[in-house]
Amino acid sequence: MIVGVPKEVKTHEYRVGLVPSAVTTLVNHGHRVLVERGAGLGSGTSDEEYVEQGAEILPDATSVYGAAEMIVKVKEPQPQEIELLQRGQILFTYLHLAPAPELTQGLLDSGVIGIAYETIQSPDGQLPCLQPMSEVAGRMSIQAGAHCLEKESGGRGVLLGGVPGVEPGTVVILGGGSVGTNAAQMAVGLGADVMIMDIDLQRLRYLDDIFGGRIRTQFSNPLTIAKMLERADLVIGAVLVTGARAPRLITEDMVRGMKEGAVIVDVAVDQGGIAETTHATTHDKPTFVRHGVVHYCVANMPGAVARTSTFALNNATFPYAIAIADKGWKQAVREDHSLFYGVNVVDGDCVYEPIARDLDLPYVALNL
Repeated sequence: MIVGVPKEVKTHEYRVGLVPSAVTTLVNHGHRVLVERGAGLGSGTSDEEYVEQGAEILPDATSVYGAAEMIVKVKEPQPQEIELLQRGQILFTYLHLAPAPELTQGLLDSGVIGIAYETIQSPDGQLPCLQPMSEVAGRMSIQAGAHCLEKESGGRGVLLGGVPGVEPGTVVILGGGSVGTNAAQMAVGLGADVMIMDIDLQRLRYLDDIFGGRIRTQFSNPLTIAKMLERADLVIGAVLVTGARAPRLITEDMVRGMKEGAVIVDVAVDQGGIAETTHATTHDKPTFVRHGVVHYCVANMPGAVARTSTFALNNATFPYAIAIADKGWKQAVREDHSLFYGVNVVDGDCVYEPIARDLDLPYVALNL
């Protein structure tokens, strides 16, 4: 198979779809790997390193998309990339289609086979290709939130860990999954007062146990969320519904009731966000203020730590990429039911039911 690795074009996205060690394996399996010039520079990998492992360097994205049978990248294709996609081409990347009707329609019109990292699901319900970036985003959310709380950033001027004689900042984390757990680790490490909210009592028991009393837990419902938001200095939105739009747990009225200069970091913005006041931002303009509350809603947070994120992501995605290249996408999906859940669009049809439901599209069951 001819595998193409284009340079990411989303604003301040520095990750790359494949690292040199992945190229080595693909070439050893008899595949060709085409890498756009400079694709790896943002994550600290030179063109020469790719060439040493057997890749071919092409001058631009048009050349890569034009020759490749499978495109491996990181973020969802931007409008200029959708124009380069070809019918029958495999696109293996994060897609986050549920809150993106225009992107979804573009992929349907292109006729590609769109396989999304974020919906690949193992038999135990885990999301192996989302997990590493959830870990990164969860940890970054506290860094970003602490910075936004500084007065110069529009925040309340609160130091999360406090100092002797002064109480620490209050961090409220909505969602006790991977993002929430990693955010809590960072917040606890800084000395903040941390509350995790979730609707899964078993998960709350688990978190209470592993943190050994260093956090508090609360069952999540609209009333308790509203009460906790009134007290919060920093709120982390960490709720995920696999493949579907994130639930809107924070209403605009709740935001109005928050402290002046409090901060919301909505990690769920890739799936539409959990606050009614959320809209996606970029690394060059990461925040905006609504009702006196600073919102940090960057849709590709891990891109800021591109080297760490790229290698962590490749560790998770490459076993699926090599399976698709070796066997073809249909056989790979037949043999690995986890990969079955990753297939979102095929030849103009939406084959992932949560996306079809959220976007009011016809759902067509995947036919292998």
